[in-house]
Amino acid sequence: MHHSTRELRLAAALVEAGDTVVDGFDPERYLRRLADRCVELLTARAAGVMYVDGGRSVSLTGSSGHEEMALELLRAQHDGGPCLDSYASGRPVAPVSIRAARSASRWPEFTERALRHDVVTTYAVPLRRHDQLLGALNVFVPTLPEDEPSDGGTDLQLAQLLADAGALGLRNHLTYVGCRTVTGQLQQALASRVRIEQAKGMLAERWRVPADHAFVALRSYARRRQLPLDQVVQSVIARVADDAELRREAPGPV
Repeated sequence: MHHSTRELRLAAALVEAGDTVVDGFDPERYLRRLADRCVELLTARAAGVMYVDGGRSVSLTGSSGHEEMALELLRAQHDGGPCLDSYASGRPVAPVSIRAARSASRWPEFTERALRHDVVTTYAVPLRRHDQLLGALNVFVPTLPEDEPSDGGTDLQLAQLLADAGALGLRNHLTYVGCRTVTGQLQQALASRVRIEQAKGMLAERWRVPADHAFVALRSYARRRQLPLDQVVQSVIARVADDAELRREAPGPV
């Protein structure tokens, strides 16, 4: 089976988009690569991504080539534009002629800036994972020779495919971070429990009392002095705790 160069590059881009279960992940660099792949695979001069992080903050990223142009065109959409429309609706904005949009007074500031950069067509697709919207991807298409028409329908579908892969990569990384956080918390809790058992055993043997009595002493000592229990336990293990003060917290005669 013959595969075109474009198909192979698309496959490589999709694999790259999914490689986010790693430490040291940089969302801005990741989204810039995504925009770069759009430029490489589509008939585009530049591409930009609007990323809404958890519904709290908005970041803008442009493709490496013509980055300033992409960022300028994204910023020019504060009063309306294809990127905002796509994000608001959760649906693609099909290829639009910049001149036609300008004549119809659609997105005035954006279309004026786009014409200055010789962008003649633009389209946008949502960055989404199932029903969760993470932002939008905007593609900026330059003037083309008459014998090299742009297949807007296919390019729009490819852009959506790349945006979906990007959204999946972002969500996978967030899931990975959440799992790492929970795992770290569980490991800390387990290590703390092991230290508590060790300290209980040391005090129980030293005082010749049940281990539960030793634990009551540790807990009461920590509460009375408003100290973390693990801090008191570590001082016992290191043999720097005030033994006499601890013994006073033990229930019954020690």
